[in-house]
Amino acid sequence: MSTLFQQLINGLVLGSVYALIALGYTMVYGILGLINFAHGELAMIGALIALTTIAALSGFALPVPLVVAAGLLAAISVCMVLGYAIERIAYRPLRNAPRLAPLITAIGVSIVLQNVAMLIWGRQYLSFPSILPQGWHALFGARITDIQIAMLATAFVLMFALDALVRRTQLGRAMRATSQSPQLAGLMGIHADRVISLTFIIGSGLAAIGGFMVSAYYGLAHYYMGFLLGLKAFSAAVLGGIGQLRGAMLGGLLLGVIESLGAGYIGILTHGFLGSNYQDVFAFFVLIVVLIVRPSGLLGVQTIDRA
Repeated sequence: MSTLFQQLINGLVLGSVYALIALGYTMVYGILGLINFAHGELAMIGALIALTTIAALSGFALPVPLVVAAGLLAAISVCMVLGYAIERIAYRPLRNAPRLAPLITAIGVSIVLQNVAMLIWGRQYLSFPSILPQGWHALFGARITDIQIAMLATAFVLMFALDALVRRTQLGRAMRATSQSPQLAGLMGIHADRVISLTFIIGSGLAAIGGFMVSAYYGLAHYYMGFLLGLKAFSAAVLGGIGQLRGAMLGGLLLGVIESLGAGYIGILTHGFLGSNYQDVFAFFVLIVVLIVRPSGLLGVQTIDRA
């Protein structure tokens, strides 16, 4: 039973990261109907920027929370600017183009970001500085670390804050109006281009936080880490219902739990034939089954959440 609780804790922590990154996918799709395949690379850039900043500040006698906050702030700032630039330069000129053109552009932007990161940081894995607290607590026979608690708390606060922003603020109403019809939203005095840019900026900031969490959790960052991370986050968005904020949250948490349980029990289920390194098989297998049974995802597909 302790193993089950341990895997559930690990899955919820990992799933909360998937959910944060999946929110960026689902927000952009909800408003533009575009799959931004470069979104995973924004998480990678955020992780590398944060790691570099923290490593540079670690040599000074600064409080650990201040160093971590500086690294996170640097990552969020760079990714927000990068997200805005990608939307403005790569996607906005193709807004009225055939659907295939923005999709190919998104893949191209992803490849460009990977190679730029490789030129700046190299091909090697970069280690996260050992400055974070290593304490842990017992919970139903399982262990939950201080880092996991911080990740869960941060992820859930951000998810609830974004949900409240979309449902209860003027910007959220503008997002919902733009998702239904940018032209009609413009007639109502809503600057659709500005709303779309803000959507990319917010999603990019969440991706930076997600990338930072992954690098802090595993202690590593790499120029290619955004590919699989983005693929899983996109799968989480599809699993919950692309275009649904709460669907992205639900899909991310479910995908994380499924992956963690698969890693913990795949050896038992296959009598040792497969190891925990095949954990991705379970996650994507469940995704395929859900899409066969319910192609619109668990909560259905819509443009963006409507209050």
